[in-house]
Amino acid sequence: MPLIMMTGYPSSGKSTRAAELKQLFEERLSQPEHKHRTLSVQIVSDATLGIPHSAYETAFEEKKARGALLSAVQRLVSRETIVIADSLNYIKGLRYQLFCASREMSTPHCVVHCAIPIEEARKINTGRGADGYKENVFDELVMRYEEPNQATRWDSPLFTIIQHDPNDRLPFDRIWDAIVEKRAPPPNFATAMKPVTETNYLFELDRATQEVITAVLEAQKSGVPMSEVLVPGTDTRVQMPGRNLTLAELRRLRRQFTNLNRLVTLKVDRVPELFVEYLNTSL
Repeated sequence: MPLIMMTGYPSSGKSTRAAELKQLFEERLSQPEHKHRTLSVQIVSDATLGIPHSAYETAFEEKKARGALLSAVQRLVSRETIVIADSLNYIKGLRYQLFCASREMSTPHCVVHCAIPIEEARKINTGRGADGYKENVFDELVMRYEEPNQATRWDSPLFTIIQHDPNDRLPFDRIWDAIVEKRAPPPNFATAMKPVTETNYLFELDRATQEVITAVLEAQKSGVPMSEVLVPGTDTRVQMPGRNLTLAELRRLRRQFTNLNRLVTLKVDRVPELFVEYLNTSL
């Protein structure tokens, strides 16, 4: 499942670029002599999933929307399909989970960042009237937007398009090379995936994730309903799904997370934060 993750502010032109990408892929794949003719192209978006802009007005509905997107992408996992995830994808934890879904199938991925000044995006959103985001929702989404970072493996390869520059075009040939021909840009020191070499890495991975689980279970013992839980090692909080989490549920998610990260070394001090983000997009 070659995966393309669109990301950017609301009303930054992601859907327009996604449709353009789909057309470019289909035109190239339709050439009779092309060796990749069996590939198909699918767009997964809020529109195709029937997710309204109002879903981003509450944390509960937003989490459901993110879960629907992730599930739809996972259902399309196939070596014969190019999947374009055309959604906000504004939280790095969600981009990480989409990256993990792609990696589980040993297929390449990339991120296309539609960069635009906030006021330009606001102008476009206002011009859409009832079809745009409410002003307070737009502001909230912009405030929480986590820009992709080339130095993290789930945001790399990263292709940035300056949306307000009429001369900036989609780098289609480079995107094609990265996910179809699999000629990814050569990694630098910061982005290279390193094999496990530290003898204590797996121990630290297990310890840090277990501490997060223990903190959640201890917080639940108070019997006081809570919307979030602070855990050791990170300022990122576990967003509770409106119910108590079971030990079996937490162990299952911990096992999934550790299995995904056993073959590469994360920075140990970032494990709690990444695990919490994984929980927040999985629960």
